[in-house]
Amino acid sequence: MAQLHFNAEEVEPANFDPLPEGKYQVGVSASEMRPTSKSNGAYLELEFTVIDGPYVNRKVWTRLNLDNPSAAAVKIARQQLSALCRAACVLTINDSAELHNRPILIYVVCKPRGDGNGLQNEVKGYEALPSTAPAPVSPAPVAATVPAAPTATAAPTPGPAPWGRPATA
Repeated sequence: MAQLHFNAEEVEPANFDPLPEGKYQVGVSASEMRPTSKSNGAYLELEFTVIDGPYVNRKVWTRLNLDNPSAAAVKIARQQLSALCRAACVLTINDSAELHNRPILIYVVCKPRGDGNGLQNEVKGYEALPSTAPAPVSPAPVAATVPAAPTATAAPTPGPAPWGRPATA
């Protein structure tokens, strides 16, 4: 036996229900490369923590198959990682930790669990927060310029020399 001195009335129970479909302000709170179940590749597991709204501190996970025998799976994972990096305003990364604690929006849907027992969340998209999104760059207006027609210039007429005597031609 273990002595606990614990009162369950003082602690809210964990909620394992999936989040309702929608957009959530989150930050990447953990990331790790893990081997696939068949040990023939690896995926980047990302943990997101909701940082605003009624679901604060709830977690959502996604896996990006960055090393996989399926070229299609790798392509999709790289596209998703690109979208995440762009939303976080980090265009080149060397370590997934560079994505941690950067507030972004994720779009979450609910889908049936693989074991048939209920629903689970799936991250379907990433967006920059409106306050952190880079301002759109509009191209500078281009004025239509028409080159001036060449004009004949007369040969300069000699003026007075700087020392006061007339210049000679």
